[in-house]
Amino acid sequence: MDKFDFDKVIDRSKSSSVKWDSTENVFGTADVLPMWVADMDFQPPKAVCDALKERIDHGVFGYTFVPISVTEALQLWLKNRHGWEIETSSVLYSEGVVPSISTAIRAFTEKGDKVLVHSPVYTPFFNMVKNNDRTLITSNLIYENNRFEVDFEDFEEKLKEGVKLFILCNPHNPGGRVWTRLELEKLGDLCVKHDCLIVSDEIHSDLVFKPNVHTPIASLKEEFMDITATFVAPSKTFNLAGLQASAVIIQNKELKNKFKEIQQQQGFFTLNAFAIAGMEAAYRCGEEWLEHLLDYLHENMKIATEFMKENLPALKPMQADATYLLWIDCRELGLSDEELKEKLLYKGKLALEPGTKYGEGGEGFVRMNLACPRETLLEGLDRLKTAFS
Repeated sequence: MDKFDFDKVIDRSKSSSVKWDSTENVFGTADVLPMWVADMDFQPPKAVCDALKERIDHGVFGYTFVPISVTEALQLWLKNRHGWEIETSSVLYSEGVVPSISTAIRAFTEKGDKVLVHSPVYTPFFNMVKNNDRTLITSNLIYENNRFEVDFEDFEEKLKEGVKLFILCNPHNPGGRVWTRLELEKLGDLCVKHDCLIVSDEIHSDLVFKPNVHTPIASLKEEFMDITATFVAPSKTFNLAGLQASAVIIQNKELKNKFKEIQQQQGFFTLNAFAIAGMEAAYRCGEEWLEHLLDYLHENMKIATEFMKENLPALKPMQADATYLLWIDCRELGLSDEELKEKLLYKGKLALEPGTKYGEGGEGFVRMNLACPRETLLEGLDRLKTAFS
């Protein structure tokens, strides 16, 4: 038997799980299989659990700081996985990527400034811009040949409006696109040309399927590094979102100090004891586990895609380069977004994310989380078939 047992079904109910215990609050019914919010139904690598147990066994949980060994583990991980060598001095820590996006918006822009995002995209991008009283500017991605592409002409036109900050989702959520070096160079060159800073959310960077390769945009050119804040975390990769640990990489000292100043205004000083232990163990010892996970997730993607091709040909799942999230085009069904939701919830008993949640361009789509044991996946696909049969 494989020593990494991703087929094991773990009961996550009554564990304060957002996915499993908040479904009724979010969808209005609890009688559904939740395949929505982006966490996995797998236990993390044994080394992470062992590190957490060792920390618990120590028994004293006083004030903590992030030791240099965590930064060294992160540096080694980024170098080995993504060919990116970063300086120790460029690293800060945060409780999560979304709080970091909010902090960056406050640090790098003023109220009323224009912030550009692609659409559709991860919902908190929109929320953090609006909640911080900035002006949201969107550039719609082009959906072509079952794939998202950047509309570079529109992107530059939006930059010309005086945009101060661009928030990049790399790899893209919900579409699973891994942006190519050429695409990233075009985006970066346009931001340099129009004096626009970049925040790059690279939380899914480790969940990339071969032969695709993740490229940190800041790694491409010195001038990109100078205008970019990159956010990474072990949360998606190793299913550690509940530990609340992420890293911020800012090479430009002035930008880093601005970011740090806002953190200090918010009273943020360090990661908690378990975030420290879990992050270091994941980055030092999690690579073999991750390779097996990627094989399992890729097989889940193939199973789901083939199932829809054979049983639900009107559904067109986008081929994901990365993530465990399947973006499904349901428009051939001829249903409104409300009708899609009703059929999924009350006929199929299945909770998926509505595409409209991700902004303009998401109409007629749904997002399905496939990071679950095969047994759960097959049940979810059967429910999907029931919903639209």
